[in-house]
Parts: sequence; structure tokens; C-alpha cells
Amino acid sequence: MPFRRINLAILACTQIMSWGALYYAIAILAPAMANDLGWRSETVIGAFSWSLLVSGAAATPVGMLIDRHGGRWVMGAGSLLCGAGFAALSNVHTVAAYYAAWTVLGVAMAMTMYEAAFATINREFGMQSRQAISTLTLFGGFASTVSWPLTQHLLGSLGWRETWLCYGVAHWLVCMPLHLLLQPGERLPPVANPGTASATSAAATATTAATPDTAPRDHTLAEAVRHPAFWKLGFAFSANSFIFAALSVHLIPLLQQYGHAAGVAVALAALVGPMQVAGRIGEMTVGRRALPQTIGKITFGALPAALLALLLFGRHGWAAAAFCVLYGMSNGILTIVRGTIPQMLFGRRHYGAISGALAGPSLLSRAAGPLAVAALVQAGSPAVLLLVLLVAALASLACYLLAIRH
Repeated sequence: MPFRRINLAILACTQIMSWGALYYAIAILAPAMANDLGWRSETVIGAFSWSLLVSGAAATPVGMLIDRHGGRWVMGAGSLLCGAGFAALSNVHTVAAYYAAWTVLGVAMAMTMYEAAFATINREFGMQSRQAISTLTLFGGFASTVSWPLTQHLLGSLGWRETWLCYGVAHWLVCMPLHLLLQPGERLPPVANPGTASATSAAATATTAATPDTAPRDHTLAEAVRHPAFWKLGFAFSANSFIFAALSVHLIPLLQQYGHAAGVAVALAALVGPMQVAGRIGEMTVGRRALPQTIGKITFGALPAALLALLLFGRHGWAAAAFCVLYGMSNGILTIVRGTIPQMLFGRRHYGAISGALAGPSLLSRAAGPLAVAALVQAGSPAVLLLVLLVAALASLACYLLAIRH
């Protein structure tokens, strides 16, 4: 349908802008901010980590709003908040004001980034949302490619304050109008009163009878949280987020500890981004006929294999390259799995609320990962760090396999 192509094009553009400004720009601007404001780098990055925690706390209520009202107004309001947060960030002079600005931006993250976009797609595309989510993440994979050189150019030309202000204005003038142009698609029937067991059962029965081969039973958020698969899946996603976040910061020093020169380590780490995109292309082409559960098995299984190769043969260039390839592809495809598996297990009526609840622990792990493993990196023992991450990856794989059994 034309409205679906329009919505997907809008979300592709806004995801690149949102991820580029909200998530990737801080890596370029943080050193200049710390130097200009006279703050420790931990203070500057700590506020960003705080915003991820805020985003995790806001993910569930934001998902519930999208389930009820759709993504147009929720994501539009999120872009409005983005602009306000960036405008405040461009004028900070105290730590309190700085953390307040990132608090606003944390709420905006929950309203504009992948979880909100996936919930919007689920509501409008229905059971055909998998291909749309794959396409969207393919475009989103270019966010860092666009953001880092653009942010570096703006920093050199304007300074960090004006750079944040430019991103705020861009969200007001580009992202917000685009989000308000999102077209309403398929409307789900009114949600039955969750306090009435018979009504809930009747609605679930009707949904299952209508499409027995494609539509799973719709769970409410309360039912999903009581389901054992929910917590297994939540731990699986959370453990993977912890590993990916930790390695995103410490990968280059880790490769150097294995004896690779700085230039070689940077070149190897640079493989990760393209491999994320390659993994998503592979899911859309080679894996398009496979069940989402099967794609998840491959994705969760690739990470411990990559860590084991680096742990045993890390001093060899081929092993380091193989690790970066598998790590990048797994990270890229995991985003798609995170968007599709909740619908397959719990249905689509309350997808936004359920996926938001699943995202909360993952965002907490994403915020804590780099700090938690910093001590192990400084201890100078890459084998210990990789062993810890390998155990976490194997536990994540086991929990995922147990979750999809339900």
C-alpha cells in the first residue's frame, strides 16, 4: 500500500537523524565539551548514560501510547522534545543543567528511536511488519556513517554549542514535520477491558480463529510479564546489549592488548559497521523465508562463537578479523530480532508496551556495560574480560532458546 511506503520512507529519514544526533554525536563532542567546561570526561559521558536509563524507564509508557494512538503524535512530540533538549544542551553551564537536558533527551529517545519506530510499524503493517523492520534497520545502520563526519565538520566550523543547537533546529524543522506526516494504517479493534477475563479470552479466541496460521495470541502487558518467556527473552536481550555496549567502547584497546598495532586495531574495528549493514542485508535476502525464531538462533549463536575465536586465537589477524565480522553481523541482525520476536511470542495488540518493557533492561545494560568492564580492561588481562563476556553470551543464548520454546 502507498501509505506504508510513505511511512517507511519517513521513518528511515528520521531514524538516521535521531540516532545520529541522540546517540552518536556525543562521541565526537564530549572531549570538546569536557575541555571547554572544565569537567571530567566521566561527568560528560555519565549524563549520556543517565539518558539511556531514562529512556529505558520511559519505553513502556511510550509503547502504550503508540499502541493506543499510533506513532504520528507520539513521535512528533518526541521530535519536539529533542529540539528542546538540544537547545538546552547548547546553553548549559552547570552540571545540574547538563543532566536536566539529558533527562529531557532520554525521554525523547524513547519517543523517537527504534522501539518507538518498531511499535509504529507493528501497528500499521500488522503481521507483515518483519520486512519493514528489516528495511528500516538497514537505513538506520548508516546513522553513524552520516553523523560522525557531519558532527566533526560542525564542531570545527561552529563549536560544540552551536552543533547541538543545529541538531535541535533540525529536529524541529525536519523530524517533527515528517513524523506528523505519518499516515494512519490498519486500526486494531478496541482493546477489551483487561479486568474482564471473558472479554479478553473472547478477543484472543476471535483473533486466533481469524488467522490461525499467522497470528499469535495477543497478550496484555500484565500477561506477558507473568509469562516465563518474557523474562528469559528480556535477559537474553539485556546480556547481548551489555556485551555490545562494552565492546563498542573497549574493542580497540582490547585488540591492542592482543598485540595488534593501533592502526591495525582501528582498521579491524572499522569492519564492525559495514558488517552490521551486511548482516541486515543478508537477513532481508538469504534469510527472508526463515522464521524469526531461526534467525534469532543464528544471531545469538554467532556472538559466543566470535568471542571464543578471539579468546583462543586473538593474536592472529585472521581471528581478530573473524571476530569483528561475526560481532558486527550479529549486532546488526539482533536489532531486527528485537523488533520481530516480541510480536511472534506475544501478539501485536500490545506490542508497543511489551517491547518497551523488554527494552528497559537492555538500555540499562547498554548504559552500564562500558563502565562495568573498564576495570577488567585496565587490569591488562584481555583473556579474563573475554571469558566473562563469553559466559554472558552463552547464558544469553541459553535464555533465548528457552524463551522461544514457549
